[in-house]
Amino acid sequence: MNKQQPSLVFCIIMDILGYATYAVPGLGELGDIAFAPISAIIFYFMFGNWKGAVFNFAEELLPGTDFIPTFTIAWCIRYFSSKKTAALSKPV
Repeated sequence: MNKQQPSLVFCIIMDILGYATYAVPGLGELGDIAFAPISAIIFYFMFGNWKGAVFNFAEELLPGTDFIPTFTIAWCIRYFSSKKTAALSKPV
């Protein structure tokens, strides 16, 4: 199955939204409780990976881990692994 590459811009926006809960004082972890399941569901539908979605959920809930750009890292992994696969499958 050849799945379409998600948008890098959308991935960066999702990472910014995950970090943005700390922009409003007092909202921090409370905002993460609401955003974590939404973020994990979006992650699953974008990348089709339950392990990544569970990691994303945990990363949003755990204090002090919001700086990890989970969506952007997943985008890079998918992008560079597809380039490697394409290069390996080229006829010589």
